[in-house]
Amino acid sequence: MIRRKVLDSLDGLMTHRCPLTPSLSPRKRTTSQSKTEPPLLRTNKRTIYTAGRPPWYNVTGTTFKEAFVIGLCGGSASGKTTVANKIIEALDVPWVVLLSMDSFYKVLSKEEQELAARNEYNFDHPDAFDFELLVTVLRKLKKGKSIKVPVYDFTSHSRRKEWKTVYGANVVIFEGILAFANKELLKLLDMKVFVDTDSDIRLVRRLKRDITDRGRDIVGVIKQYNKFVKPAFEQYIEPTVQVADIVVPRGGENFVALDLIVQHVHSQLEKVSLASAHQGQPLPETLSVMESTPQVRGMHTIIRNKETSRDEFIFYSKRLMRLLIEHALSFLPLKPVTVETPQGTVYEGKRLSGKRITGVSILRAGETMEQALMAVCKDIRLGKILIQTNHDTGEPELHYLRLPKDLSEDYVILMDSTVSTGAAALMAVRVLLDHDVQEDKIFLLSLLMAEMGVHSVAYAFPKVRIITTAVDKKVNDEFHIIPGIGNFGDRYFGTDAPSDWYESDEGMDY
Repeated sequence: MIRRKVLDSLDGLMTHRCPLTPSLSPRKRTTSQSKTEPPLLRTNKRTIYTAGRPPWYNVTGTTFKEAFVIGLCGGSASGKTTVANKIIEALDVPWVVLLSMDSFYKVLSKEEQELAARNEYNFDHPDAFDFELLVTVLRKLKKGKSIKVPVYDFTSHSRRKEWKTVYGANVVIFEGILAFANKELLKLLDMKVFVDTDSDIRLVRRLKRDITDRGRDIVGVIKQYNKFVKPAFEQYIEPTVQVADIVVPRGGENFVALDLIVQHVHSQLEKVSLASAHQGQPLPETLSVMESTPQVRGMHTIIRNKETSRDEFIFYSKRLMRLLIEHALSFLPLKPVTVETPQGTVYEGKRLSGKRITGVSILRAGETMEQALMAVCKDIRLGKILIQTNHDTGEPELHYLRLPKDLSEDYVILMDSTVSTGAAALMAVRVLLDHDVQEDKIFLLSLLMAEMGVHSVAYAFPKVRIITTAVDKKVNDEFHIIPGIGNFGDRYFGTDAPSDWYESDEGMDY
C-alpha cells in the first residue's frame, strides 16, 4: 500500500514538473531490459525496424557511406531514450539501430554482486562499463557489419546468456550516461547531443523506474543516488557537455532542438537507389546461363505457360532445378585424386578442393530448390533467410535468419526461384559476407533472372558466381520479369500472394 502511494506521488511530481505531450508514450528502457525486445520501434504512424540493413551498396559490395552515428549523453533518467525515439520517429528513416550503453556493464565478480545487492556498487563510474567491447561493437556498426549485443539484467546485476544480433543501418543512435567519456568512442560519433534535464526531475524519474521496473526499495534507491549517482554526474558526466555539438534542455519536449538535429542528419544522408548504372551493358562474365538445349527450352515452355496445371508446373520446375544444381556444381574447384578400382587398376579422378558445401535458401520460393540440392549433395547443411517488404518504403528488410555455424571456408549455394531487380539477392549476399563467407565462394542460383537483377548483383558483388537457366530482358512497373514465369511461389504452392512477401519468396524479386 505504501509502495503504491509512493509511486502515485512520483507520478504527480513528474506531471507537475514535466508535463508530457499527448503523443509521447510512457518512458521505456529499450535495450537494457532483462527481456529481449523485438527488433522494431512502433510509433503513432508506422513501424521502424531496428535490426536490419539497407540494400544499397557500391561497386565493392559495401554501403555507399558509413552509418551516421548520433551520440546521446546525459545524466541518469534525463530522458535520453525518449529523445532517441523522438529523433527516430522524426527522421523518417526505415533503417536505424538504437544502442544503449546500459547493455555494456561489466560482468560482476561474486564480491561485486554482493555489493550491488546492498546498493553499494557504483554503476555510474567509468570502471563499471566494458568500454573495449563497446568500442568494438560501435565501430562494426558504423561500418555496416552485424554485431552481437549483450543483454543486461538489472534485477540480477548480470548479463543474460543470450545476446541480441543486430545488423547495420544508415543511422545509429548510441545513448548512455558516459557516452562522451571515452576518447575512442568520441571518434566514432558524427553528432554529439547532451540531454540536459533538471536534477529533481531526474531523481523522481529514477525513483519511479527503479521501484517499478527493477524491484528496488525507495531507501536503497535514494542511498545509491546520494552516494554514487549524484557525485558521478558532477565528476564524470556533466563536464562532458563541453564536447557536445548540441545541448537539449528539457529532453523530449524540446521540439526546436529535435528539429535541428533531424535537419542536420537529413543533410548528411545520401539519397540512394537500387538501380544499376550498367543497364544495357553486356552481361557480366560472372554469369553462367545453362545451355538452352531442346529439353531445357521445352521445360521452360511448360512452366512459362499460364495454362499449365500446378502438378506439371512443380514436376518440370523440379527437373530444371536438378539440372541447374548439377550445372552449378561444375564450377566448384576440384583437385586431382588417384583411386584404385575393384580391378586393382588406378583411376585419375577429381575431388572437391574446398572444405564443404552449404545451401542457403531465400524464403519462401528459394526453399523449393532445397530438395534438388540435397539429392546431389549428400549430408549438405542448409540455412534460410526471410526478406519482406517494408510497406512504407517498398524496400527489402531482413526478418529471419538461420545459418549453420562456421561458414568461413564453405562454398555457399544461395538459392532463389527468380531474380528481377536483385534487391533480395543483394541483401542475402551481404548477410553471408557478414557471416564471414568469402565473396568468391558464393554461388547465386535461380531458375530465371532479369538482366536488371544480374547487373545489380554483379555490380555490387563482382566475385559472386551467378548461375541460371535463362535471362529475360525486361522488368515491368510492378517488378515482374517479362516475359517471365509469373508468381513462382503462388504457382508452386497453390496460394495467393500475400502483399508483403518479396518476390524472392513469391517469384517477383524486387
